[in-house]
Amino acid sequence: MSDFLGTDYYNLDTLLSEEELAVQKMTREFVESEFMPVVTAHHRDGTFPTDLIPMIGELGFFGANLPEEYGCAGLNNVAYGLVMYELERGDSGLRSMASVQGGLVMYPIYSYGSEEQKQQWLPRLAKGGAIGCFGLTEPDFGSDPSGMITRAQKTDGGYALNGSKMWITNGTIADVAVVWAKDDEGVIRGFLVEQGTPGFTTQKMHGKFSLRASDTAELIFDDCHIPEENVLPGVQGMKGPLSCLTQARYGIAWGTVGAAAACYEIALKYAQERIQFEKPIASFQLIQKNLVDMVAEITKAQLLVLQLGRLKDQDRMRHQQVSMAKMNNVAMARDIARTARETLGANGIMDDYHIIRHMMNLESVYTYEGTHEIHTLVVGADITGIDAFR
Repeated sequence: MSDFLGTDYYNLDTLLSEEELAVQKMTREFVESEFMPVVTAHHRDGTFPTDLIPMIGELGFFGANLPEEYGCAGLNNVAYGLVMYELERGDSGLRSMASVQGGLVMYPIYSYGSEEQKQQWLPRLAKGGAIGCFGLTEPDFGSDPSGMITRAQKTDGGYALNGSKMWITNGTIADVAVVWAKDDEGVIRGFLVEQGTPGFTTQKMHGKFSLRASDTAELIFDDCHIPEENVLPGVQGMKGPLSCLTQARYGIAWGTVGAAAACYEIALKYAQERIQFEKPIASFQLIQKNLVDMVAEITKAQLLVLQLGRLKDQDRMRHQQVSMAKMNNVAMARDIARTARETLGANGIMDDYHIIRHMMNLESVYTYEGTHEIHTLVVGADITGIDAFR
């Protein structure tokens, strides 16, 4: 087997360009040298390693598939996917941070913002000089975001925001929040809410047993005045937030394969070294079956996202295809984390071995940015022509 992605049973490296392989290697080296030595401590403390943000920006991981003219790396979407794969091979919180920054903050500013907004924010966000978050989900509206309560009332020179957003990655460390709210006519609009704006406060969410090495917050708006120049002019309605979520879900589809591969590789090494009944447990038939099942599922998921990336680069990707990849790959990674944990026996619950951290993280990823059930129904509507939501 080749060394592409650590686990490459089908020699997928032969389908990648030299640039794509180089990006994957660079990301792997960053995660191994800078992130892995500190992730256990941050997971235990419930913190994100913010000191790594400038390095992440310097390496070009933020908005990596956006154009170079705005300070971004200008990578193709397969190379971007490989970045997400390697970041989540470290931790879902690391990939989430970068995924939100690029797919949910930089993407809407690039796609729907004014030229002034692009020039003001994109270069800084690309280098990690500014952090962003994405405010869509509310305490009472997750899977049905169109039911949002947050309102933007027209005022002289702008809007007054009132409401709250929940489960917001990067919420307490963000310099700017891309917030979606309904205007006086009930039309959903996007707003750039800057840190320090009167009436805008954030509150860190405590008690998480998943995505602990990630900043998660509630955003609260109390007569928060947003000037007209901070409104995203290029989109109205649900198309805005949903198109952003498609970008982020694409990254999740890649990233969770990285988490699965990390769990599999730890379990394989452990099975080869752990001696029971005077021989490695990898010699037992049931252990081999589990290892074979894991590498087979990872291989199928790698092929799925690779083709998805090629379609995205050809401008042929459909959001339903992203739903299938998100649905399949997160469920696959969740199952593999559990099987890998079982392979390690009691050691599997120790965070020194990392699997239990991935296992808990994937419970969040299974739910956020569209639950497994919602994506199932999206694909169901696509293949039958019947919308089960109605």
